[in-house]
Amino acid sequence: MPDTATEGEAGNEAKEADRKGGPGHTVLMALALALPITKVAYTVGGGDAVGDVLFGMEPGNWPDVVLGMVITDPLLGSVLGVVVSRVVFALFAARGAIPLGDGLAGAARRAALTVVNPVAVGVVDACFFGPWWGLATGLAAYALRKGVVVEYRTGRRRPHHRHGNPGGEDGSDAYRPPAWLRRAASVEQWAAACLVVVALPLLALASALNGQSWTTVVTCRVTAGGETTSDRLIELGREGDGVVGWNLDTEEISNGLGCTSDESRFVREPWWRR
Repeated sequence: MPDTATEGEAGNEAKEADRKGGPGHTVLMALALALPITKVAYTVGGGDAVGDVLFGMEPGNWPDVVLGMVITDPLLGSVLGVVVSRVVFALFAARGAIPLGDGLAGAARRAALTVVNPVAVGVVDACFFGPWWGLATGLAAYALRKGVVVEYRTGRRRPHHRHGNPGGEDGSDAYRPPAWLRRAASVEQWAAACLVVVALPLLALASALNGQSWTTVVTCRVTAGGETTSDRLIELGREGDGVVGWNLDTEEISNGLGCTSDESRFVREPWWRR
């Protein structure tokens, strides 16, 4: 009975954490705030250049920095998709979205709730990075979402609204899951924690410091002081038939005309090679 009570307390604490977003929500928010600034600062060289670029692209376009990083880095994009899928599922599960009752109807609902989002994440990932990335991402997202279901089925977490009762009303072991199922729930928690707390921040930092532009790099005709040169610009926006961008040659915001895209987005050496 003491072990059951301890598991129940831990399950309730985990559920409460998920209802508030959990560690995944905290990490995602921190990355969303820090990544754009870090990426821009390293790519353009820091200092006053950071402010110039951010003002040049306007606050409404700042999320484009994160989006550009995600869609140009298959590993970062895939891990982020898996983490977001799991965090969202855990959040809704903590609010009673997972039916815990036995029977065909409950099993069908659990299967549908667990499968739909991983399929969507896998399809999106496949569109950006190819079918194998999409398949791997979908399977990983499914495994972690299934792990959340297992945690509720084993009683490691308690739903806010019960749909069936995996244990007795007094917290007794009316339902005692097999040992392998409890171990599977532990493995899922460990894997999710490693992805959220370790893998995702490290991949995001590596992407921010890889020296690659978050958006298109173009070569344009730039006129300044009556002199026209051919310069490389990080595109910040379109204006008329030209481009407004950060001039990598003169280190200032410039207007370019007759622009052509560069094949490479790399504008400087990665941080770990300097």
